[in-house]
Amino acid sequence: MSLDPDSLERLVPTALDPADDAARETLALHVARYAWAAERARPGRLLDCACGVGYGTQLLLDRNAAIESAIGVDVSPDAIAHAAAHHASPRARFVACDALAFEDAGGFDTIVSLETIEHVEAPERLFARLVSLLRPGGLLVASVPVTPSVDLNPHHRHDFTARSFAAFGAAHALREQDRLLQVQKLALGGAWRGRRFTRAKLRANLPGYYLQHPGALARRVGTTLRHGLANHYLTIAWEKPA
Repeated sequence: MSLDPDSLERLVPTALDPADDAARETLALHVARYAWAAERARPGRLLDCACGVGYGTQLLLDRNAAIESAIGVDVSPDAIAHAAAHHASPRARFVACDALAFEDAGGFDTIVSLETIEHVEAPERLFARLVSLLRPGGLLVASVPVTPSVDLNPHHRHDFTARSFAAFGAAHALREQDRLLQVQKLALGGAWRGRRFTRAKLRANLPGYYLQHPGALARRVGTTLRHGLANHYLTIAWEKPA
């Protein structure tokens, strides 16, 4: 199986480099988001969209006994194979599928999609798809970075602010129930010690990218002056009207 535990966009908790403090902190942020979502999840059926290797799906079930069943969906067959091997249970199953192509006639009482929509070409379409899979009165929990990331991370296609992200829910008449803001301070001296965060995995020819995208450079300078060397992440829980 070709799953790369050191991929910039794939966390495999059991395979993290013990010397990589930044990777361990990133995992801790993800676990905290899942725990926050578990506390708010509705009883019934749950969808974990972009579930990765499945540890978060299991965490949701472990932390909330009212979740009757969960489906984890991810576009990576290798990630799903890992999830099925390590986290499948009578309450959890995993499906390899593009989120926009995933269908389920029954709908879900809770949908969790963490650090997902910044990766897709049309985030509005994905968000609308998730809303369509949500039952009336259900809860959608999603998160994105709200400081610039596209300039450094070649896997990210969109930058968001707290305001632009919240507007996704408002566009579908969802009611915001709660939000979680997380801050990850960056220590440049230790960021390159592990295997996962290496310069080779960040965007190549960054000066050239900034020459072609001067707005990205302006956003990077602005956010650094405002927040310092830190990434901010926002998780929002929205309720769909009954």
